[in-house]
Order: sequence, then C-alpha cells, then structure tokens
Amino acid sequence: MNVHQLETPALILDLDRYEENFRIMKNFTEANGIRLRPHYKSHKCTWIAHDQIAAGAKGITCATLGEAEDAARAGIEDILIANQAPQMSKVTRIAYLATCCRLTVCVDSTENIAALEAAAALESAAIHVLVEYDVGMRRCGVTDAEEFLLLAKLADAAPHLVFEGIQAYAGNLSHEADFEKRKKNSDWVESRLSALKKYVENAGLKIREVSGTSTGTVQFRPKNSVYTEIQPGSYIFMDKAYSLLNLPFRNALFLLTQVISVVGKERIVTCGGMKSISVDQANPSLAEYPGIPVEMSEEHCTLPFVPEGITVGDYLRLIPGHCCTTMNLHDHMYLVRKDKVMDRREIVSRGKSR
Repeated sequence: MNVHQLETPALILDLDRYEENFRIMKNFTEANGIRLRPHYKSHKCTWIAHDQIAAGAKGITCATLGEAEDAARAGIEDILIANQAPQMSKVTRIAYLATCCRLTVCVDSTENIAALEAAAALESAAIHVLVEYDVGMRRCGVTDAEEFLLLAKLADAAPHLVFEGIQAYAGNLSHEADFEKRKKNSDWVESRLSALKKYVENAGLKIREVSGTSTGTVQFRPKNSVYTEIQPGSYIFMDKAYSLLNLPFRNALFLLTQVISVVGKERIVTCGGMKSISVDQANPSLAEYPGIPVEMSEEHCTLPFVPEGITVGDYLRLIPGHCCTTMNLHDHMYLVRKDKVMDRREIVSRGKSR
C-alpha cells in the first residue's frame, strides 16, 4: 500500500529517520558511558518501548501510573514513574505494580513516603524511590539539600522502600533557543547535583542513580556526568519546537494531510487541524514549505501561499509543533518506508493521564 492511499489526516512514522535517531542516541550513550531510560510519554507505544530496550535502553520512564501499567502488562521489566502520586488509590496501584516489575517512583514529601511504605508492606513489595530535587523547573521537587537528606533518610529507613538517589529534570532548559545559555545552565545543574550527591553521601547514604535530562540537553552531559541515566523522549520523533535547536536528530513523525482547497493565488487549505496535531509548544510547519508559517484551526491548516502547480488532492506532510501531545490525539500510526506503508500500530497509552 502506498502512503498516498491512506485517508487523511493520518499520523505517519518515517522508519528510516526513526532508526537513524536510535543510532545517534546509542552512539552518544556508548561514547559517554551513560545509560538511557527514554520517556514513554513521547510515544505512548509499548512496541516502541521494546524497540528502545532492544537498542540498549536499561528501562523506560513514564509520566503517569496508567502508562506504567500498560508498559508492565506488555512485559517491560524496569520502569520509572518520574512523577509524584500521593493519592491513596494510586499508591495502592503502585504497590501492586511493584510486584510485577522493578518499579521506581519519585517523592518529595514525608506523607507520600509513609503511604508508599504502608502500601508496599501490605503487598510484600519493594518500591524503589528517587527523591526529586528542583534544578530550575519550578515544578515538583525539594529545593535544598537539608530537606532532600531528610526525605532520603526516611525512604532509606523504610523496610519496603529502596532509596536509589536523585530525580532532577531541568525541563526549563529543554527548549532554550540560546545555545550558550542552555549549555551554561546545564553545566550549573551538573555542578549543583554533584554538590548534593557529595553532601548526601557524606551523611552516610549511597546515591546509586541520578536521573533526568531531556532531548534538548542530552548533548551537554559530559563523560563521567553526575547523571547515571538520561530520560529523553522526543529524540525518536523530533518536532517543530525541537527543530529550532539544531540538534542532530531528524524529524521522523508527520501528519499526512491532503490539500482540500486552493483559493486563487492567496492560500491553500489542507485537512488536519488542532484536533489532529498539537500546537501547545509551537505551530506545526509543512515539511515541503518549512519557512512559511501556517495558520491552524480545529480541522484545517492554512498556508498563506499557493505553490506553483499545487492542486486539490495533493499530499503534504505537517511536522508537529509538539510530538508528545500529538501522539495523544491518535489511536494508531502508520509505519512508512520510502512511501510504502509497512504496518499500522496502536498508540497503546493514548489518554492514560492518570
């Protein structure tokens, strides 16, 4: 089946570019001696998680408990939930899930640590724990070393919890367009985490893992980084927002659209609007006309330019503004190699926000 036989809008994955992005990341991690724990939220596909582990990833990172449950059911054996889940119904689910796989969760409160220990004891489970440390994201995480050490000691003393180390995600730097600023602040994160690790270990606790880092800051992790594992997600797909950073990865994810209207010499309109491609980080762009801004509405994409020879029925590819949230809009995607459809795969964890 040719890709142009698909009904549009259709989410498509260029397999050649997808595989190239895998190779680039593998080369980086092997050269720098750092382990890869890629973020599942970017693709929400258990089959991609298996591809990543087959390519050398140590496990996966999930954003939600629902994602982690899907991954475990699919046979993923090493899962980190890079988030807090203090609600008691979720704590109970976490404790059960920890009997099914090696499960790590993030904490930043004494109450959550106590609840996790109680639930794990009922299940006779071991829950691995990272204490989250705020390195500039201003979201979750404690902000000083003393508070971190207090939580780390509580987790380490809990019989059914295993204190592993530090969760430190500088997502505020992920899309920083200024290269020097992104590098300078990434270096500051390394320095701050090194100081925290030394402080905690001088107090008698072992830091086994330091986890974090996004696609936009991977390149700043030096050899012998304080980070033991990195959590990039978008590198396999890329998107318009990340393309502004001139990273080595290539756009592999597209929304195939069809021209449905040509208005004189004023504009063309394609199917595929905000209900099928996200605009939360940046507007998408047409791969065939990357320098021309598009206008988005619910069902349509408008290009304020009429390319020579273009007609109703022609196919164009939209590069998502944000790949992660675009994946959450679709039930399945098509795998394509040189315009040939190779397979259709389910986006297993679409909508798993809890």
